[in-house]
Amino acid sequence: MKRVLPVVAVLAFSAPVLAQTVDSQGAKQLSDNLARYFGKQAFDKGVLKVSVEGDAYKIALDIKALVNALPDQKPLKFDLAPYALMVKPRSDGSWDVASDFSQSMSFEFNGPEGLQSMQLAVKDGKGTAVYDPILAAFTSGASSIGGMTMTSREAKQQADLTTGAGTATIAATKSANGGVDFKAAQKVSSFAETIKIDDPNNGMNFPITLRTPELSVDANGKGVRTKPLLDLLAFAVANEDEAKLKANQAELKSLMLAALPIWERIDGTYGFKDFEVESPVGKFGAKQFSTAFGMDGVSQNGKVDYAIKASGLTIPQQTLPGWSIALLPTDVDLNFGGANIDLDTMAKKAIEAFDLNKNPPLSDEFGDALVADFLAKTPKFVLGHSTVKNGDIEVAMEGEMTFPGKKPDATMTVDVAGYDKIVQALQEGAKSDEQMAQAFPFALAVKGFGKALPDGRLEWVIDAKADGSVTVNGAMLKPADAVQNDGAGQDSGSGQDDGADQDDGSGQDDNGGAGAKLQP
Repeated sequence: MKRVLPVVAVLAFSAPVLAQTVDSQGAKQLSDNLARYFGKQAFDKGVLKVSVEGDAYKIALDIKALVNALPDQKPLKFDLAPYALMVKPRSDGSWDVASDFSQSMSFEFNGPEGLQSMQLAVKDGKGTAVYDPILAAFTSGASSIGGMTMTSREAKQQADLTTGAGTATIAATKSANGGVDFKAAQKVSSFAETIKIDDPNNGMNFPITLRTPELSVDANGKGVRTKPLLDLLAFAVANEDEAKLKANQAELKSLMLAALPIWERIDGTYGFKDFEVESPVGKFGAKQFSTAFGMDGVSQNGKVDYAIKASGLTIPQQTLPGWSIALLPTDVDLNFGGANIDLDTMAKKAIEAFDLNKNPPLSDEFGDALVADFLAKTPKFVLGHSTVKNGDIEVAMEGEMTFPGKKPDATMTVDVAGYDKIVQALQEGAKSDEQMAQAFPFALAVKGFGKALPDGRLEWVIDAKADGSVTVNGAMLKPADAVQNDGAGQDSGSGQDDGADQDDGSGQDDNGGAGAKLQP
């Protein structure tokens, strides 16, 4: 519901209406403008309705009428009261928007594995906002709920979710480079979800419960192309007929190009305080836990970023051997993503080339060439500075990987503080665990490749080239693969690197390592 209602609100009030007087003529004008985005049938079938309510217009969205209008695959049961927005024109051309989205909903339908059902209830849901039709965005808004419950039932799984009170805010302004910049925030208290899985086919039968006293969501966007995206929606409604769509594909291409880059940047974060996960093997927890995602729009040098952070981690220890406790992480900070992503060239070439009169609109050969061109721009996977900690032990890492010739070429730097404590734990484990007995000599060998940094850390700079060679701190661990049909690039057969990267035997990287890149 928290995702659906804002979307419904944006779409249901996305057209400028110039009339300032609230009357039946204004209601008809508002209906005609909304029909541009939803189609006239939405009004004919009672899915959407605009009426005058005092000094405001009431926009009612009846999902039940939409379900009843479906030609087949209707739910066995469906109960949902119409959702209504009260909108009132302001003197500056914007609109006051208000809604009471307290709601209860239930439905049942026959799914692939039998009967499925869902019940949802939102208590004391209220919201107010100011909508600017020129920006096609809410310039300000706030909403709140008193609580929410949701249950779903399937043949092999059931879920129960409850929350306490929650609040949300949104604000938007005109972006300097076109489009809209926005910020949105949401907080929900007393979040709890229990999922029970009972699948005899897979031998799975367990419950799991997630809890947090506070769930927060923060999002912000820059340069979101709200108006061009609405123009695309209007085009889709006006060209539902296939023949008409094909005849007007030049206009479609123009509208698609106008919508690029869709947005300049979108970022969002989910945060959890005192997060707990109860499972059959015990309770997992974190004082703070968050996940973040960010993505550039369609650009020639785009980035995608992910982050997972947790502090104060607790892990059930009753099923773990005692020696492993010292190695369990208590703090995690992982950062990864992609860079050098050229979606702009791909999108523009595809828009220019597609032809709806052909089947397929884009040939397989064109698709293959597009992918090859994309890879030629050297997109790369990036591991940003990331750490895993436990007491005096900290593992830090960063690196990147590209795929020249569709083969991976990677560089990674790993720093470890407290490596001796890791070795001690593995040595203790080797006394009773056969696998640890095999891992212990490997841990000693790895230490031999490490470079001692001034702060006492050990560092490994690992280079894995597309030719198959692998070096660690400049020492050849594996030579390049033999080149087929070309003796010039083959290994000398000595098992040693014949180039200047030969290690001097000191165990040190003659170039000084990459310790300065990795800061704790």
